[in-house]
Amino acid sequence: MIKQLSIFLENKKGRMWKALDVLEKAEINIRALSLADTSDFGILRLVVPEPDRAREVLEENGFLVKVGEVIAVGITDKPGGLNKILKILNKSGINLEYLYAFVEQNKNRAIVVLHPENIDAGLEALKNGNADVLSEEEVYSI
Repeated sequence: MIKQLSIFLENKKGRMWKALDVLEKAEINIRALSLADTSDFGILRLVVPEPDRAREVLEENGFLVKVGEVIAVGITDKPGGLNKILKILNKSGINLEYLYAFVEQNKNRAIVVLHPENIDAGLEALKNGNADVLSEEEVYSI
């Protein structure tokens, strides 16, 4: 499992830029991100190499931040790569709350960040299904 930051943003002009500006000034690189929004607020989800330090600098700058756990899985970057992972979870009765993905630059694979309802059961199912579950070190070093 890896740590993920969830930053709650008012749905106002420049708010996401400000959060990312704080991270840039702290020299914290972003490995993956996802943004979901409603009419009133957004949730910016980030995977960064130094999640605890990132949370600290964001909170010092007035952001509400939650640190949670997600699962990162390497998949082949071709049609059906993601479907193999979803099939493992489906066969185990694991429901996903959300996922997002990014392509690794120097390899022919994509990285999928998953948040199942039950993270421990999801991790166990993926490992039992021979999924390429990535460690924090593998993800943070990409």
